[in-house]
Amino acid sequence: MLVRLSIRDIVLIDALDLDFSGGLTTLTGETGAGKSILLDAFVLALGGRGDAALVRAGQAQGEVRASFETRDDHPANLKARELGIAANGELILRRAQTADGRTRAYVNDTPVSAQALRAIGQELVEIHCQHDERAMVDPAAHRQLVDAHGGLTRQVEALRALHGAMQAARRALKEEEERLAKARADADYLRHAHAELTELAPEPGEEERLAERRLAMQRAEKVAVDLRDALGDFEGDHSIVWSLAQAARRLERRATQAAELLDPPLRALSSALDALGLAQQSLEEALDAANFDPRELENIEERLFALRGLARKHRISVDALPDLARRIAEGIALIEAGEARVAALAREAEDAVRAYNVAALELSHARRMAAKKLDALVDAELKPLKLEGAHFHTTIASDPESGGPEGIDRVEFWVQTNPGSRPGPLTKVASGGELARFLLALKVVLADRGSAPTLVFDEIDTGVGGAVADAIGQRLARLAARVQVLAVTHAPQVAARATAHLRIAKGAISEKASAKNENAREKRVATSVTPLVHEERQEEIARMLAGATITDEARAAAARLLKGAG
Repeated sequence: MLVRLSIRDIVLIDALDLDFSGGLTTLTGETGAGKSILLDAFVLALGGRGDAALVRAGQAQGEVRASFETRDDHPANLKARELGIAANGELILRRAQTADGRTRAYVNDTPVSAQALRAIGQELVEIHCQHDERAMVDPAAHRQLVDAHGGLTRQVEALRALHGAMQAARRALKEEEERLAKARADADYLRHAHAELTELAPEPGEEERLAERRLAMQRAEKVAVDLRDALGDFEGDHSIVWSLAQAARRLERRATQAAELLDPPLRALSSALDALGLAQQSLEEALDAANFDPRELENIEERLFALRGLARKHRISVDALPDLARRIAEGIALIEAGEARVAALAREAEDAVRAYNVAALELSHARRMAAKKLDALVDAELKPLKLEGAHFHTTIASDPESGGPEGIDRVEFWVQTNPGSRPGPLTKVASGGELARFLLALKVVLADRGSAPTLVFDEIDTGVGGAVADAIGQRLARLAARVQVLAVTHAPQVAARATAHLRIAKGAISEKASAKNENAREKRVATSVTPLVHEERQEEIARMLAGATITDEARAAAARLLKGAG
């Protein structure tokens, strides 16, 4: 509920700090005293439209701060937390309005947009007056009120979940049908491409392996020529090995004649021949290693050509061919198994639709039962409010073909203001005063269900008096037993039933005219708000009864009203 309202430099208000409690608080005062200013300031703090005209003349900006106490799980706290604002039972809504038309909004001193401030404010306060139809225009709000009255919130949440499941099942079916249709359209292409890829059977990393093997073979081919030339020097009658061997044999024949002379060269020739033999062996081994089957190189080149050609055809890399083959195989498998998959999804969608429709019909029936009870209770409240011949009726139009998250019903409040007259939508049939009283009757019946914790009624008693005003006061008091109620009123019967009474007055105050002449004073008008108790309250109610001249009879009547209300 609202616990404090602080206003600075708004129109005729210099500085105002008001504390509020639960129950019914009435705000009274003469016409033009500034009640509308107070309400406009409050609306500004709740996220209403800003206006530079709200700033007090001569000031750079005005500011309004509204402090609320709420339960931790209240929707306003939940919305605040969604915005990253710490909210644990206390919410302070603040709005600064500058003289150049700009506004700044804060929740618990965290800057927010005006839209966010308004979303949180709507969860905390409802403001109703004769010409304020916001609570009655949107049929979605009517449906929510019926659901709140019938205790159908959980049923609506369950239906919302079923609607989400139904939509998800339909999307899955549609996507699968589109995928299957595309696969069917590409069936010939897929089968041809799959045959090519299956025949070629590309492997991951195959291009790199083949390219490396081809490069190695091409290099070995060039080296083999040089190896053969080198081996040629070791073969034939004129090779270096043959020449050295012949020289060694000639010297061996003379070794017995001059052993000391020939042994060293013979040993050297023997070593040379051994080394040349080892060199020849190494050359032969190297040549064997360099030798390859030319058909292998040809096969490698043909394989690379085929792989790269197929990759160019599909505009992908060679390494991506195995993945393409897998995906094409999946596409063909989809065509083959798609019908079964679509049929399964169709059954799931049908089951989801059936479950939603059953729950929607059950909710629709429950709404109609709740609406009948609501209509009877509201009708019972109308007679004391001088709407004896009027009837309240909740119309429910159901369309199973256009169900939504909240069901298949369009709910709208209709009224018949007089016997024999044609019923119609509340906002089109009821006059300003009738609308306010219908709204009050509805709010009394709903009490704390489907309602913000603070309700503001602005002069809903205008144009009525006597028993009707007293009936309005009784119902406001009953309503205030469950939610906080603030009522701007001209009816003494309403003011007498308040648990707190604030008087709004406008008067002249003096202030310095300029800094140059400190002794000069000028008069200006300002609005003030005074809490009334005991005799002050009786005097204010007497003024409301008698007008400008308060008589003893008016004071006595005020005393009787206060006693009767107590």
